[in-house]
Amino acid sequence: MEIEIYADVICPWCYIGKRRLDEALASYPGEVTVRYRPFQLDPSPVAEPLPLVQALAGKFGGPERAQQMVAHVTQVAAADGLRLDYDRAVIANTFDAHRLVSYATDHGRAAEMVEALYQAHFNNGLDVGSREALATLAGTIGLDAADARRFLDSDERVTEVAAELATARDLGITSVPTFVLAGKYAVSGAQEVQTLLAALSEVEQREAAEGEQREAAEGEQREAAAR
Repeated sequence: MEIEIYADVICPWCYIGKRRLDEALASYPGEVTVRYRPFQLDPSPVAEPLPLVQALAGKFGGPERAQQMVAHVTQVAAADGLRLDYDRAVIANTFDAHRLVSYATDHGRAAEMVEALYQAHFNNGLDVGSREALATLAGTIGLDAADARRFLDSDERVTEVAAELATARDLGITSVPTFVLAGKYAVSGAQEVQTLLAALSEVEQREAAEGEQREAAEGEQREAAAR
């Protein structure tokens, strides 16, 4: 089964959702391929990497409301073993970060790259909109930092990532994480591990039943053609 994860690397619920999916897949007996699809919470250009809490205050009704939101998601993340350091996190445009995930996918390191981006943003205060910082981060997971910087400074995957972002919009995805199972079943939000496991099992059963129906139909067609 293929799982497509639409997410943004500066989305705390996406980080939580990835951790829960990782846990679910660790105990799921079926074969699964995970593909990371881009989504941008805010595609606006970022002139400078301002503190994330400051940016949230401007969007969601002031500092008090922003602190409430931060406290809530930090508490939820902690229950899943994740640390979110909003005192260090900075706002960033993530288009190049998504391009870097595409680059890492070509080298078989997509999962490591996504995890490194989440940690860099939420734990280390890294500006994940900086190409220099992104290239250095690529080097920490075993990729060639110089080649990653060359890639980021080029136009490679710009069109492709833009097209994938458009696909997310066309699919009606407005919140993340969104998990698309077997290309047609969507699960939205940072669902609990057991909920994800149940969804995986149900989709597996549906796909198996549809496969049997197709085989039966094809068999009937062959018999009809032979008569």
